[in-house]
Amino acid sequence: MEINQIDYILVPCGLLVLAVYHVWLVVMIIRAPERTVIGLNAERRRQWVYCLMKDPLKNGTLAVQTIRNNMMASTQLATISITLSSLISAFVSSYNSSSDDSSTKLSSRRSVHTYKYFAILVCFLLAFFCYLQCTRYYAHVSFFVSLPSSASRRENIEYVANKLNRGSIFWSLGLRAFYLSFPLMLWIFGPIPMFLCCCGLTAVLYFLDTTSSLTRELYQGENNCACSVDSFAAGAGESGHSNSTLSRPLLTSIR
Repeated sequence: MEINQIDYILVPCGLLVLAVYHVWLVVMIIRAPERTVIGLNAERRRQWVYCLMKDPLKNGTLAVQTIRNNMMASTQLATISITLSSLISAFVSSYNSSSDDSSTKLSSRRSVHTYKYFAILVCFLLAFFCYLQCTRYYAHVSFFVSLPSSASRRENIEYVANKLNRGSIFWSLGLRAFYLSFPLMLWIFGPIPMFLCCCGLTAVLYFLDTTSSLTRELYQGENNCACSVDSFAAGAGESGHSNSTLSRPLLTSIR
């Protein structure tokens, strides 16, 4: 079997493995967020916002510093993404201009390599866009989280928590774009390394994205702390609405 025929089989299979895993992950985040790290972190961020905005004059500095650290990290990753995109674009341009062979076979091989580099370039550009949006949302949150008047209005606190979760969603998408670039880079060396990388990456992501029973038990135990969102909402007379929000912490942030 020729290399091109193996490409047509293994490359779609590897991408299908990653696609099926992420579809399953999205379903788990929506239906059972406590079984995923993304779902647990989304609820923890919402509770963090409620705890800080209960007393913004006391916790405002901590909130701004924490969000600033996340903004710096997303800005650095966005810089890395656009730098790698520029390097790949320059390399592909020089590669195409330096190859003046008119052979049909070499020309088709050069086109295949160009498509591979273009796929990697799209991943880094997508990561740059996601981190740019992440920085945008974090910048909005840094202003709203320290407003003294927001502590008396639940709608403002919900708004800030949703914006923070949206920024985190774009952060996760940017990381997924970086992860996808790994098998695409190995695709340059052949379809077999690319397929093996897709399978190995899926196993690693499953380990990183899912929670263990011990983690869920610790999380359930910490839900009774004084800074829980339920207790704060009960004090405001809106505990029923809070329970429905916490059970699906990412649904309100996506709307």
